[in-house]
Amino acid sequence: MLKNIAKLIDVKSIVTLILTAVFTVLSLKGQISAEQFQTVFTVVISFYFGTQYQKNKEENSDEK
Repeated sequence: MLKNIAKLIDVKSIVTLILTAVFTVLSLKGQISAEQFQTVFTVVISFYFGTQYQKNKEENSDEK
């Protein structure tokens, strides 16, 4: 349980959450368009989950 919480506090996770919050606020205020928000959000989330997938894949191969 603590290991999972520690993973959430990872720098990549914090950056992803902050970027998501910032771009959500900017989009709601109308300072960026929905299309711009979608583009940035897709890139950030894709990068985050891509690195998480690779990290998990490497951890699983190390355990064998």
